[in-house]
Amino acid sequence: MAIERLALRPAEFAETIGVSRSKAYELLAANPGLSIRIGGSIRVPVDALQQWMAKQRAERSENQ
Repeated sequence: MAIERLALRPAEFAETIGVSRSKAYELLAANPGLSIRIGGSIRVPVDALQQWMAKQRAERSENQ
């Protein structure tokens, strides 16, 4: 049985949205609600990523 991932590592987040790893860390620093800490590790919950992407699309639509 395959288990669906609930959270991504920063490198996986970067790959998912098509940016460099350093840009991903910039985005995470600028959007603190986008990531969580588990011990010393940073993770991006998939649902938070989906909400953030929807917000980005909505803001872009408003500005056009």
